[in-house]
Amino acid sequence: MSKVCILADTNCGIMKEEAKANGIHIVPMPFYVNGKLCFEGEELTQDNFYDAQEDDADITTSMPAIGDLMDIWDELLKEYDEIIYIPMSSGLSSSTQTAASLTEDDDYDYEGKVFVVDNQRISVTQKLSVYEAKRLAEEGKSAAEIKAYLEEHKMESTIYIMMDTLKYLKKGGRITPAAAALGTILHIKPVLQIQGEKLDSFAKARTQKQAKQIMLDAIAKDMAERFNDPEGNDCVISIAHTDNQEAAEEFRKEALERFPGHKIIINPLALSIACHIGMGSLAITATKSMVKELPE
Repeated sequence: MSKVCILADTNCGIMKEEAKANGIHIVPMPFYVNGKLCFEGEELTQDNFYDAQEDDADITTSMPAIGDLMDIWDELLKEYDEIIYIPMSSGLSSSTQTAASLTEDDDYDYEGKVFVVDNQRISVTQKLSVYEAKRLAEEGKSAAEIKAYLEEHKMESTIYIMMDTLKYLKKGGRITPAAAALGTILHIKPVLQIQGEKLDSFAKARTQKQAKQIMLDAIAKDMAERFNDPEGNDCVISIAHTDNQEAAEEFRKEALERFPGHKIIINPLALSIACHIGMGSLAITATKSMVKELPE
């Protein structure tokens, strides 16, 4: 039986300490903060990221350098026979395509050793994929079998995000300054969605209460219609946020009233999402999964 390594990037929310405790390996994601290269979970923490964002620093996302990624693979292949690599959604970054092309390049010896999963997930939903991969490896599945499973079930997941500010969408050029100004004046709370690929608009609300109701309704509808699991018996529901722990705790109480019997965890949203939506956001996710609990 092959010895399979589970490797992901920090977009899944797993940092070095949790990874080490659970036999998982992690690629730290690079960011540029005022032109300085920083790595998530190392120089860049949740706290100093939001401090920099509040100070209006210029923060941009990047992808792991090819040489750095190859160095990680080479080191891991000294200990493992195969690597299952689970990067963030290919709809949100070119990391997946770049990594996959390396495994297909005849100039390198990764074919049949490194398997890149196009899992279409990020943050808490990606984290579930990592722990599913870990369980499958422990059950004796090969990297090829794990990749096939994760890609087969990749669409059984959903994220809805309520934004507190339009500032960062405007800053990133994703909406016009006029639209941002009008939205601010009207106190609009946009609700975004991630269902497989890109971050897209889902609805607009005038109050936080209305936005949360929209998200709870959307989760219930997805579980009933997309996942064919109206009670959510096979689903993991979680709350995520951007520097908004207190509001996340309150939202969890409301979600538990709507979905009693669930153990709803709270995790921070990935910083790569926070770059574009800013502080104060709330999210709720549902994922059909063989893993029923995650570390919080």
